[in-house]
Amino acid sequence: MKAILTSLLLFILEISLIKGQSISFNSSNLPIIKVQTNGKAIVNEPKILADMEMIYNGVGKTNNVTDKPNAYLGKLGIEFRGSTSQQLFPKKPYGFELWVDSTEKSRKVALLGMPEEADWILNATYNDKTLMRDVLAYDLANRMGRYATRTRYCEMVINDKYEGLYILMEKVKRDKNRVDVSSLKITDNTGDDVTGGYILKIDKTEGSKSRTWNTVLAVNGVNYNIPIQIEYPKLADITTAQFDYIKKYVTDFETSLKSADYLNNKARWRDMVDIDTFVDYFLITEFTKNVDGYRLSTYFYKDKDSKGGKLKMGPAWDYNLSFGNADYYDGFKPTGWQYKVNDMAIPSGDIYFLSPTWWERLSVDSTFRYKASKRWEVLSKSVLSPDRINSWIDSTAKVLQEARIRNNNRWTGVLGFKIWPNYYVGATYENETAWMKDWIRQRTVWLDAQLKVFGQPLANEEEIAKEFPLRVFPNPTESETTIEYDVARKGRVRINVYDFTGRLIKTVLDEDKNAKTYQVKLNSENLSSGMYLVDYQLDDVHVESMRMMKK
Repeated sequence: MKAILTSLLLFILEISLIKGQSISFNSSNLPIIKVQTNGKAIVNEPKILADMEMIYNGVGKTNNVTDKPNAYLGKLGIEFRGSTSQQLFPKKPYGFELWVDSTEKSRKVALLGMPEEADWILNATYNDKTLMRDVLAYDLANRMGRYATRTRYCEMVINDKYEGLYILMEKVKRDKNRVDVSSLKITDNTGDDVTGGYILKIDKTEGSKSRTWNTVLAVNGVNYNIPIQIEYPKLADITTAQFDYIKKYVTDFETSLKSADYLNNKARWRDMVDIDTFVDYFLITEFTKNVDGYRLSTYFYKDKDSKGGKLKMGPAWDYNLSFGNADYYDGFKPTGWQYKVNDMAIPSGDIYFLSPTWWERLSVDSTFRYKASKRWEVLSKSVLSPDRINSWIDSTAKVLQEARIRNNNRWTGVLGFKIWPNYYVGATYENETAWMKDWIRQRTVWLDAQLKVFGQPLANEEEIAKEFPLRVFPNPTESETTIEYDVARKGRVRINVYDFTGRLIKTVLDEDKNAKTYQVKLNSENLSSGMYLVDYQLDDVHVESMRMMKK
């Protein structure tokens, strides 16, 4: 905490160097957003009524400030948002809701090709000189098959004054196109109705109030409280029965995970969570080494029992302090585990934003370790490949070239200056992107070595695996293949087929079986040509995996 405060104080002393400059702005290759507040000042809360125009003429076409609005024309309620970014930085982030008129009735609109909704965010991306970290992290999460907020770069004008480059983003919200969980009514208080859907988070408690309870982190005989907030339903809508239900569910999960026998194959927590979502959240957080990971801006959710009902991690959120962009808690180092952040936070006195014990416990569970290792093996050669990411960075930099120059001219004293909590300060934009690329390369090398160890059998697991062979034939396959598997003891057999991005394609089998050899047919006609992974589990413990080729 002392290191963070020192860095903040130095930044505040230097902030006077950063002046907003008036910039001549006529056109852009990016969408243009124009807001008129009609003499009213934008504040933290509440939203004020304003007018918005959005101009976008299509890919590869120029958008002129004087063009007629063709992507949106109408009312909105706009306010400042964020905590640190709003308090410290002159370039402000905004939250807004599209309104029908002055009655403040919300209006859902599909902005810039994103699914329709009323609530949106304009991310100022101020202390990330590459202007990419948030967008890149969300892109990676989406490519991993997990929902993360969709984004669009744009340039913004407020009251006829150019304000720079912004990222138009979806707000984390319950919606069929965002966090797709069931709607909860105030009458849903019993049976299956009360079991979902809920969106929860571990975060700072500033901003909109929500129902909250504390989970306890015990370290060396000292108890620390970590608030768990209910993002959905909202404070005004959630009933006592709903609050009691979801609090008990999460508490029961934690109790099981903290128990002495939590590594047992029958431990209750295994049936309460979607372990694959925990694995993916772990990998995206560790790959980016998000310094806030696990302890802030950490979302998870639960749908109704009739719709699966397990606790799921995500969506990924707030990654501006990732990819080395932090000078504290070793956030700048491409080595080290982020899930061990408490080991640095507690000794430094930063006891207010801690990570729950979940990740330390999961990191020694053989099933979690195996899944993380195998998932990384696939993702590091595809979605998380440094070569693919470098290409994305280069192409994005090219698209942003004109806009980021204008942005840096508007906000002088940013590029080439230390903005809290930067570790690296490049003299040029090219320096900044090159440093991030090299950091990603080094991070990948380190994780490769660590996750290979993660995937190695523990104790006698190697012998256990030999007892449960899996066979797939014919392989390669054209239309139908046979999966043959041996069950050495009675248990729940689950056989899944994944593509080589790690996305679940099909659950072939999920049944209780007695000890014997079985066969099951897999119709592969509808599968695209390529490589797949057939994964066999017994009682949620990995047994064996085999590659399958579709011609």
